[in-house]
Amino acid sequence: MKLSAFDFDLPHELIARFPAGRRDGSKLMVVNRGSGEISHLHFSDLPGLLGAADFLVMNNTRVRPARLIGQIHGKAAEMLIVRDLGGRKLEVLCQPAAHFRPGAFFTGPDGLRAEVLQTGERGRRLLLFNREYERVLEQGYAPLPPYIKRKAGEAGRCRDFDLERYQTVYARHPGSIAAPTAGLHFTPEILAHIREKNILLEITLDVGEATFQKIEVEDICRHRMGSEKIRIDPGTGRRIVELKGEGQTLLAVGTTTVRSLESFALLPEPLEQFSSDIFISPGFRFRLIDKLLTNFHLPQSSLFILVAAFAGLEMMQRAYVLAIEREYRFFSYGDAMLIV
Repeated sequence: MKLSAFDFDLPHELIARFPAGRRDGSKLMVVNRGSGEISHLHFSDLPGLLGAADFLVMNNTRVRPARLIGQIHGKAAEMLIVRDLGGRKLEVLCQPAAHFRPGAFFTGPDGLRAEVLQTGERGRRLLLFNREYERVLEQGYAPLPPYIKRKAGEAGRCRDFDLERYQTVYARHPGSIAAPTAGLHFTPEILAHIREKNILLEITLDVGEATFQKIEVEDICRHRMGSEKIRIDPGTGRRIVELKGEGQTLLAVGTTTVRSLESFALLPEPLEQFSSDIFISPGFRFRLIDKLLTNFHLPQSSLFILVAAFAGLEMMQRAYVLAIEREYRFFSYGDAMLIV
């Protein structure tokens, strides 16, 4: 299939720069794949939409404050830490990339300083910092996607807010540079309500560049995803298989959970830790996932392609047209969609 088939026009004002006032106050579009019916509710309605046979699996990764804001050559600059290489060396994505030449120094708050050692492709740089990785993160900001457009001043004012809201309430294992955004809508109260009649299970996928990397080929069959680390506790893996065998219905919270579980299903034998570069596109045979909770995704992204593979491209095109007409809020801080 062609990448252009997954494009759509989105009014700029529908891109959410801030989340809803309450996590569960966002809109919830419900898409029924069988009947084609589309209904419009709120996320707080989710517990009442679940059947007794539904069980939920969610990604409990924790987002690291991996965005650094500072200066280079006296000019504003920022970076996203993508990998700790040890010895105070970090691999980063930076902008403006042209200023990050070998020998240049990045300076940040509280005496933070780093020398550019090497350049790489697509804005990648290798930097040597004057402190260890965990101490570097003490000056970090939430790694919000670029389209949210937090400049230095606003980022500073919103730092504590974003560090709290760009994180699920059930986040446990630090390791991600982007949030599993479908989970941002849950509150402790919503989770407690769901647990009254449904089973909740957790897995971990450390969200990396693969989740948001740009697709640069028109024939999507030629796209190659980057690899991401996944951890599924043996007891959790067995429980998922048991529940499916009993005829229970698996609702995946987010596309990272889908990729984790469908990768798990393809393993020749169960593993607690493994890596996956799975790219899910139309024609993929889903082995575990029955329902999906997700946000509204970027056009021509691997995430939109995944939901189109699950629900059908025509159905998703119709749903997105309705979402735009009804002014749903899009992307990471936006509204949610339940596909059943």
